[in-house]
Amino acid sequence: MCFHTSQTKKTVELENRFKVSLHNKAAAKILDNPAFHLNGFAHPDMLIIPQEEPSVLIAAKWGIVPQNKKLQDLEAYYKEAVKFGGGLNAQSEKLFNHFLYKNVAHSRRCLIPVTGFFEPHEHQGKKYPFYITRKDNQPFALAGIYTLIEGIPTFTILTKVASPLFEKIHNNRKRQPVIIHQDLEQKWLTDNLSENEIIEIIHTPYPEEELNPYTVSKDLFSPKINSNTQDILEKVIYENVTI
Repeated sequence: MCFHTSQTKKTVELENRFKVSLHNKAAAKILDNPAFHLNGFAHPDMLIIPQEEPSVLIAAKWGIVPQNKKLQDLEAYYKEAVKFGGGLNAQSEKLFNHFLYKNVAHSRRCLIPVTGFFEPHEHQGKKYPFYITRKDNQPFALAGIYTLIEGIPTFTILTKVASPLFEKIHNNRKRQPVIIHQDLEQKWLTDNLSENEIIEIIHTPYPEEELNPYTVSKDLFSPKINSNTQDILEKVIYENVTI
């Protein structure tokens, strides 16, 4: 599962990397603040590239919400949704039959630019956070779907069965977010893809040799500590915790 991410690049860097433009330029000053740790259960605003406007970066709320909800309903909905993951992740295996996902699978897919994400690793009954980023420190894209609630996008990150690397990292649930290879990013946002074409993109392996996974501080898991600081991305070595 993927409940924690980071996005530390300035918007202009994302614009250049993904060949898009920020939808609301006035928001750049806020969005340019590096997010070293974004906790999904706080339902933060993140930038996405939506299928309906694939040339723009737009702020969206992490945690997908059914189309029949109103903005005034979001707080209550998220409190109720905690018991099934807060809408933060969506199993790609259910993309075409889940009551919520199937309505947007063909028309409201998105890319979520990140510089990394965190996954828990279990060892001798304890959890240790791994941070996964690219070796070249460049941003990359996770796959998602979204809804519009009174014009405000709410999104979720798609997950799938773990690859060999992520099976070692997320060794309990053995899941991982769907990472879209750069060569397939534009195709992911293309209209009129068949169900088989969408599934094929989801199951296209991301080159693991380009990734850099390493352990970080367990402060990531503490609600009493502000872990949205640069030092949360620093490597921490734990005895006997390896992949």
